[in-house]
Amino acid sequence: MANESRPCPCGIGDRFDYEGCGQEVQVGHIKAYVCKPPAGTDKAVIVIHDIFGWQLPNTRYMADMLAANGYIAICPDFFAGREAWKPSDDWSKFDDWLKTRDARKISKEADAVLKYLKEQCGAKKLGVVGFCWGGVAVRHLMMTYPELKAGVSLYGLIKDSDDISNLLNPTFFIFAEKDEFIPLHQVTLLEQKLKKSCKVDFEVKIYPGQTHGFVHRRREDINPQDKPYIEEGRKDMINWLNKYI
Repeated sequence: MANESRPCPCGIGDRFDYEGCGQEVQVGHIKAYVCKPPAGTDKAVIVIHDIFGWQLPNTRYMADMLAANGYIAICPDFFAGREAWKPSDDWSKFDDWLKTRDARKISKEADAVLKYLKEQCGAKKLGVVGFCWGGVAVRHLMMTYPELKAGVSLYGLIKDSDDISNLLNPTFFIFAEKDEFIPLHQVTLLEQKLKKSCKVDFEVKIYPGQTHGFVHRRREDINPQDKPYIEEGRKDMINWLNKYI
């Protein structure tokens, strides 16, 4: 996501060479990637992609990791058929591109996904995680859908004017200390606002030395110095879901 003073969004990072264990399905008017755990479960997590879209292998890797931890994981196309951003695209056109993909205007897609999870997958306990663009979407959904019992927002862009005090259920916020798109003062302000008026459990955590996208866009095998933080971020995400779902 872009910072208000810097319109250029994040780079794609280490693109995983990853096929995925799940399958693509039609969910109402959109497509989605679904991965189910070996054993049956009524727990499901919606995985919301970043600007690079629902087909990015890195995001599918995260969905499969959640499935390996016992959740039905679904990564829908929240762009609803519109093209995802590509690293080769003209960055000067990013703002215009983003205007047609508002992370706070996804209720139609969310409704379709929730219906699918409940009716087709038998899901009764639901959560949501999102990365970058999806991190903003998580904040919106956690203030809108009471059936989402836990949310994890990973390095979603913050505006000073954002009001997220009306979270309906426990939400965990993951940020990177050296994120060039999300200044630490914005993270501090967010935490202050939550402490002042949020009525549910929340946690804001900053990971030392990390940059934007570290949990899902960094390969620990080629970033050994970051491996402990990448693994910690993923573990923290799963622990939060396990605690509240």
